[in-house]
Amino acid sequence: MQDLKKRLEEMQECLRLSSTDVRDRQSLLGLDADSLTCLTAHAELIDGLHVGLVDAWYEHLLTFPDPARLLGDEGKLRRVSDMQLRYYRQMVSGPYDMQYARLRLLVGLSHESLGVEQKWSTAAYHFYLDYMHRSLQRVLPDQPEQVDSLFRALMRVVFFDMTLTVDTYFTAKRLELEHTRGRYARALLGSNDGIWEWEVDADRLEVSPRWLAILGLDADSAPTTMTQWIERMPIEQRSGFKAAFNAHLQGYRPQMSIECQVRNALGQPIWVLVRGVLSANSAGDRVLAGSLSDINLRKTAEQELAHVTLHDPLTGLPNRQSVNRLILQALQRQSKPGARHAAVLFIDVDRFKLINDSLGHQIGDKVLIEVGARIQRCLRPGDHLCRFGGDEFVVLLDDLAQADDAQSVARRIMEGLMHPMIVAGHRLSVTASIGIAPLHGSNEAQDALREADLALYRAKAFGKSQMALYNDDLQIAVNQQLRLENALSEALEKRQFELYYQPIVQVEEGNARVIGVEALLRWWQDGSLISPDAFIPILEETGRIVEVGDWVLRQACLQVLAWHEQGFAGLRCSVNLSSRQLHNTGFARSVASVLEDTGFPPGSLVLEITESLLMQDGPETLATLRELESLGIRIALDDFGTGFSSLGYLHRYPLHIIKVDKSFITKAPDDERLRAISRAIIGLGRGLSMDVIAEGIETSAQMDFLRDEGCRYVQGYWFSRPLSASSLSPVLESLSGRCITDGAGRPVMLS
Repeated sequence: MQDLKKRLEEMQECLRLSSTDVRDRQSLLGLDADSLTCLTAHAELIDGLHVGLVDAWYEHLLTFPDPARLLGDEGKLRRVSDMQLRYYRQMVSGPYDMQYARLRLLVGLSHESLGVEQKWSTAAYHFYLDYMHRSLQRVLPDQPEQVDSLFRALMRVVFFDMTLTVDTYFTAKRLELEHTRGRYARALLGSNDGIWEWEVDADRLEVSPRWLAILGLDADSAPTTMTQWIERMPIEQRSGFKAAFNAHLQGYRPQMSIECQVRNALGQPIWVLVRGVLSANSAGDRVLAGSLSDINLRKTAEQELAHVTLHDPLTGLPNRQSVNRLILQALQRQSKPGARHAAVLFIDVDRFKLINDSLGHQIGDKVLIEVGARIQRCLRPGDHLCRFGGDEFVVLLDDLAQADDAQSVARRIMEGLMHPMIVAGHRLSVTASIGIAPLHGSNEAQDALREADLALYRAKAFGKSQMALYNDDLQIAVNQQLRLENALSEALEKRQFELYYQPIVQVEEGNARVIGVEALLRWWQDGSLISPDAFIPILEETGRIVEVGDWVLRQACLQVLAWHEQGFAGLRCSVNLSSRQLHNTGFARSVASVLEDTGFPPGSLVLEITESLLMQDGPETLATLRELESLGIRIALDDFGTGFSSLGYLHRYPLHIIKVDKSFITKAPDDERLRAISRAIIGLGRGLSMDVIAEGIETSAQMDFLRDEGCRYVQGYWFSRPLSASSLSPVLESLSGRCITDGAGRPVMLS
């Protein structure tokens, strides 16, 4: 008992069998909670079938001489049948944990120690699946989907069990080899493995009868040299076989071990495991001796597992791991003379999350299956459809007559998806966006998936059910954005940011008086000024806008406070907020801390938010804005009129200032509709006792219009462009209650 326990522990260590490995085996096979639930729900049915299965198996087994001799006694047969029935019950009931795995190893060790050949256990698994499949079809003739679901679950647990059994057989043999030394190692593996011995320098090879039996050869066709052995191997495997031998002969590896194929008597390649150890015979000559194990069944099982690994369990399509291999093969074909066109389509189902959120993931899964089927119907034989993940599919179009054919296929797919689908009683309209990337045979390193994904990103930017073709400009734009992101990550530390300020002016009776400034972020990189439109969205997307926004607020307060001390008392400081800042926990406390640290008066601080920001937010935003208002800070609504927000926001949110977007003001003097809109906004602000600031003022006609409408606060190039703090000081002087002047210092008459 102690020896068996020791072997079990050694086996577990050699296999590196752990809870993680057990979970990985289950994941690879798709043995998940749904499978277990399916088996549990039909446990009584399965258990009933097991009784007939065991009887049928032993009836089949007794037709062979060896099992018939071992199980000829009726009492022994009954005991063995009962044990087999308990074995199957445990196999389908689990739980599939470490204890289960150790018990399976123990059973395998028992079989291995009793000399039960692997072919019997492997045959039992095959018999089990075949019998259960036919039986389920028989007892559930009107429920093909249920039969399919149950059989898939049974296949997963059988393969889980079988891999443990197969590993037990071969690991036991490997451990035996590792425990031996010298000449004893040539015969230790017994009758299940072929034995061979090669006199290296004389190139003389001897093989055992079992070696020949594994390959179906007779003594007359036995190889007598290593060269003859190698000639029985597929050409593509010979170099690896020679390299494994040479690595051991030259001392780079302590033993020789390689899995390879050798052709049998019928010329069919079968998988074998070849192992050997170099020693010296009594004459001092080098002798390499070892074993040849038949691993064809295990490799077949591995190939079946590989199919599971490389295919999506939901749709049955090749999965993400298959995509790169298929594309690489297509690129290699493209590099050959005479190759026709090829392309990759990256397909994303539009707003699929809405289906999952509203109808549930089960309906969503059925939609994905139907989407995959519809896409497949739009393809030709030889094209490849893969499920990349989630609601994304990849299509590889090969052997196209013209490059434009890829776009024709994309349109056909979009049209095929547009027809409503009925899923579980729901009538659904599904659309997809598609990115197209042609394959270039001259560049095997081409990342076609990335290019197609970039094209998809561009297509989705145009809205739903759109397609876009990749071009180099997309890559240039992405590279530029990446460079900007990398540079922005260090911009604050390198002090590349600078604040510019634009005056906000109060106009009354022909006189102008600056009442505030709006702080605007600028970025100097390598002596060039980067447009805010280029880097502000990147700061927003990466989240660095929070850190940079804190710096902007602090710097603006310090600068305007300095202007207070220079005689511009009461000058307001307007700072723009992003949604990320407003969502940041404790933002109001952070603003209060800046005010306390700088000594800036809260009543002189204006925080500007956009109309679109209010549209996206709810109670949390309202609470933060009210907390800011309680500090004495004023809130301005920027770009008013450009969004689609409800006018109720003006009453619900603590707003003090409305800023009329320049898109209304710029053409208002010449456009009656814009003039009416601007007039309505100004009147609305006055009616709500809010300050109204008109943005983008550049001409005297615009000034005349605003004067006539009673808008007293203006901002724009008419008074000053945004300037650095040092350049703005003279402008502040000129706008300190004096007559209005233009940018050149010339007086401007308002009447």
